Amino acid sequence: MYRFLLTRQWVILTLIGLVLIPTMIELGFWQLHRHEHRVAQNAEISKALDAKPVPAEQLTSPGHSVSKSERYRRVSAQGTYDTKHEVVVRRRTNSDEEIGFHVLTPFVLDDGKVLLVNRGWIPANGPQTAFPKIPAPPKGENTVTGRMMTDETSAESGIKNLQGLPDRQIMLISSGQQAHSLGKEVLGGYIELTSPKPADGSPQVIGEPEHSDIGPHMAYAVQWWLFCAGVPIGWVVLVRREVKDRRAAAAEATAPEAAPASV
Repeated sequence: MYRFLLTRQWVILTLIGLVLIPTMIELGFWQLHRHEHRVAQNAEISKALDAKPVPAEQLTSPGHSVSKSERYRRVSAQGTYDTKHEVVVRRRTNSDEEIGFHVLTPFVLDDGKVLLVNRGWIPANGPQTAFPKIPAPPKGENTVTGRMMTDETSAESGIKNLQGLPDRQIMLISSGQQAHSLGKEVLGGYIELTSPKPADGSPQVIGEPEHSDIGPHMAYAVQWWLFCAGVPIGWVVLVRREVKDRRAAAAEATAPEAAPASV
């Protein structure tokens, strides 16, 4: 009765099922690993944000590459803003997905080194070729606090570093590039300003990175494993249905013909 399993159609169907099972198991574990990575990343970000601020020069130095474990750490520094060498970062969005600029201002420390400060977002209030109007930072000696960030690259951000831009406009924030432009020692990375916040709300201070959402990866993992369990169950259901149909056809073929009705 089960010799039909050796037919071409059923052999192909069985092989497809045997391939799908390990594939779906692997896809489930892939999503599980993504879930675990997201959870660990959220915990790392939360730990960095909750840590007390440390002096910027304790965490970074000229030429230093900010590591993932150092990213989002809160740092503080004392110095003065150098607005003459302020630049804007093009094609940046705020929390409402409006396109504008990030304001990158050199912050000259007491020892003469420079810390790059991303003061926040401003709207594109004019033609892209013109330098926008930027609210001035506090004058004189200041203490700033912000989140430590890594230098931006095209590979990490997906933003193409265009050349030939208007004066004092950039695409990516790079401490190395700014050190070359300023001719000064610039601390590696930059900070996203958190305090003091602008009195009039402009530039708009960049919000904290998302670190509470774990994403749908665990649900996707369970989904793949349920699909995997459904393959053999579906195969058994199809086999039983085929056997039932074949038995019904055989019974019908061997049943005696009905006697003719008498006149």
